[in-house]
Amino acid sequence: MLPEHLLRVVRLFARLPGVGEKTAQRFGLYLVSDNSGLAAELGSELVGLQHGVQPCELCGNLAERNASGRAICLICADERRSAGELCVVGKVQDLMAIERSGSYRGRYFVLGRLLSPLDGIGPEDLPVDRLIDRIRSTGAEEIILATPPSVDGEATALLLARELGPIGVRLSRIASGVPHGGDLEFADQITLGRALSGRRVMDPSG
Repeated sequence: MLPEHLLRVVRLFARLPGVGEKTAQRFGLYLVSDNSGLAAELGSELVGLQHGVQPCELCGNLAERNASGRAICLICADERRSAGELCVVGKVQDLMAIERSGSYRGRYFVLGRLLSPLDGIGPEDLPVDRLIDRIRSTGAEEIILATPPSVDGEATALLLARELGPIGVRLSRIASGVPHGGDLEFADQITLGRALSGRRVMDPSG
């Protein structure tokens, strides 16, 4: 019942996470009827999105290139952040969730993926070498392993504990409080705050 062009737009919206067919159709119909120029503005921003937003070259968070051409995120550029703590997360959404808790003022490292044998992601696919370089460059004394409390997240934390043990830094794991199998992205601020405050030291030997 929809024109082909609008139907294609609706199908694209429906491919976004959390957007169902009805919501996608509502988005498309709104853009067609809106006279404020939203569709043109949205289209222009989307065209430059992947080019303008890049992974931070230091931690993997999202960043825009600065005047010198470097992609440094706002957290890494903030000299008020503590360099003594480095929080390792699986994805950018986890970093954002921890930031919303207001319980952490250190720095981050985003892995970008977790160990997942079913998806063909093994130890060699994790950026362990870059993480070690990041630890040494920041002089971090404590590494907080904040991967999610899922099977893949726990396996990733154990692997990192073994790999980072010989460096001599203090290793800790976020405490319970986050539901098992859940994502940090959807945890509330109080739960994340308690999880960070109650983190425990990990034994590299397993």
